[in-house]
Amino acid sequence: MARKRYSDEDIPRLLRDIELSLASGSDVATACRTAGVSDATYYTWRKQFGGMGQSEMANLKALLKENDRLKKIVAELELDKLILKENPDYLEPKA
Repeated sequence: MARKRYSDEDIPRLLRDIELSLASGSDVATACRTAGVSDATYYTWRKQFGGMGQSEMANLKALLKENDRLKKIVAELELDKLILKENPDYLEPKA
């Protein structure tokens, strides 16, 4: 059976649908089955994205993108630093 990959925008909507099913009296397994996810996935998503709206999800996505960019910059600077440490003669003035 092929696995579905839900986007970050779909997850809050699915969580909301499951919560509405739970509020109407169905159990977790039935509500998750109607939404098309396993109950383990539901609990993982609820732990990670619970109570998060669309605007907060957009902010989280922007922060993750910025974090990735900053990590790349730090990695490049560390590489430059290691290269300069390896060859100290590079910085000395030539007479």
